[in-house]
Amino acid sequence: MSTRRNFIKKSGVGAIGLSVMPQINTANWLSPNEQINCAVIGVRSRAKAHVIAINADPNAKILYNCDVDTKILKDHSQWCLEEIGYVPKESTDFRLVLEDKDVDAVFIATPEHWHAPMAIMALQAGKHVYVEKPCSHNPWENDLLMQAQKKYGKKVQMGNQQRSAQTSISAIGDIKKGIIGEVYKGEAYYSNNRGSIGIGQEVQVPEHLNWDLWQGPAPRENFRDNVHPYNWHWFKTWGTGEIHNNGTHEIDICRWALGVDLPTTVTSFGGKYTFQDDWQFVDNQQVTYTFPNNKFITWTGHSRGIMKPERPGRGAVLYGSKGTIELDRNFYKLYDLGGNLIKLENEPNQSATTNTQGIGGLDVNHVGNFFKAIREDVSLHSDIQDAAVSTQLCHLGNMAQEAGETLKIDAVTGKISNNKKVMEHWKRDYEKGWEPKL
Repeated sequence: MSTRRNFIKKSGVGAIGLSVMPQINTANWLSPNEQINCAVIGVRSRAKAHVIAINADPNAKILYNCDVDTKILKDHSQWCLEEIGYVPKESTDFRLVLEDKDVDAVFIATPEHWHAPMAIMALQAGKHVYVEKPCSHNPWENDLLMQAQKKYGKKVQMGNQQRSAQTSISAIGDIKKGIIGEVYKGEAYYSNNRGSIGIGQEVQVPEHLNWDLWQGPAPRENFRDNVHPYNWHWFKTWGTGEIHNNGTHEIDICRWALGVDLPTTVTSFGGKYTFQDDWQFVDNQQVTYTFPNNKFITWTGHSRGIMKPERPGRGAVLYGSKGTIELDRNFYKLYDLGGNLIKLENEPNQSATTNTQGIGGLDVNHVGNFFKAIREDVSLHSDIQDAAVSTQLCHLGNMAQEAGETLKIDAVTGKISNNKKVMEHWKRDYEKGWEPKL
């Protein structure tokens, strides 16, 4: 789409600092039956889904499990022995993993502040990359990662695995054929009942955790007892809030269905309503994105308080002039304008929807597509050049919340044209020596 092409081409990215890995030119693809050697980095939770999906391919092997927490690493190795029948090599420093020329592809399931910098370093080391969503911690990294993929020429797939759901692919195909007429609205939602993360206390770093490498590109902070291993999601230094943590999935599906790229305006309402704790983002949020041709997407996120008990915990509803489609990771439901169900398709292999691992058939499909792209140069279901646009929408949702007003978006650069102050959040501060560069 022209907007995205302009966004990729004209977004201005400056990069200063040291590049950790040298550029390696590896242009050749693997043969269709050649083994793909993988490394999984960040192995506590989401990595379990990666491992199962990698193991589903008879010609793929995990060479490394990598994590900065040796306790998590040991537990994961035992899990691998039980679940896939072998234990990959253990490493506590991903940079050593990237130096191994036998590694063809890396799977990144680290905290979010590491996603783009690590993906860029992996590309520079000649590796293909499967990076969990969101693919970046801030819009500047988003631009840089797209440029890095273009420069180094390897495959980069983002882990928004519903793009590989047979039912969602079927629904989008039907939408393109006009089954619900002119589709004009996408309604994305997520609800959960997360508890309080409390008020963190500064404590000694556990002996099993390399806190310095865990922080990596982020400015240094003292270790607190309510950050690692999961609650970093709700701190702005390392996380990006629920709109990225889960909203990326459904916002992406809505954007796919509506056939839109960057929005023209973004408005966000919300707040932190539930607990007085260290959580730094809103815990309930409503974002509205407008697009050309009178199309719009809404995102409703309820992190702490179930939204509607009778509704699935997450999903997307697509509204057209002739009907409505409801999608989640496991089904496709088609309704007429009267609300009558006229078509139902269920995913052959069900996937978890609201737990932290999200294991299921969609991961096998998505990783399978990634491997097929590496071997045969087929199209990725979530190529980073497209996936980064959905990630950008989530960044803009957070920035609109910060601004407290409707943001106007430049269709060429994707930048905000009417609020200079909020543009200060376009790029983060980096720890000296860790800022990513091409």
